Amino acid sequence: MTGLDDAQLQQLVDGFYARVRADALLGPLFNGAVGDWPHHLETLGAFWSSVMLTSGRYKGQPLPAHLKHRATITPAMFERWLALWQAESNARLAPEAAAAVQARAARIARSLQLALFPPFPTRSVQP
Repeated sequence: MTGLDDAQLQQLVDGFYARVRADALLGPLFNGAVGDWPHHLETLGAFWSSVMLTSGRYKGQPLPAHLKHRATITPAMFERWLALWQAESNARLAPEAAAAVQARAARIARSLQLALFPPFPTRSVQP
């Protein structure tokens, strides 16, 4: 059991995205994509609550939101995102909770990467 609660997750999200917004690699992408940061942070808090606490608070679809920015997202951005997430979660959470959110973030990042950068081209099969 990680002992996480909604308040801790929201604080993690808020601190993490403060780092993201200030980051030289990620900041331009996120600041250009997000028009209403308070609303977006609330949505992300609901997302992580649903992921980590199975609260069901998040009702969105993350993949379409990311696909809209496919042309500007690079694989290196995922590595940077995960590094910042690790740093922020280590700073804010107990080790067990930090490890749990880091593992989940890595799986989510991998899924998004596979959707954005398929490992092989999709081709139609000719008879």
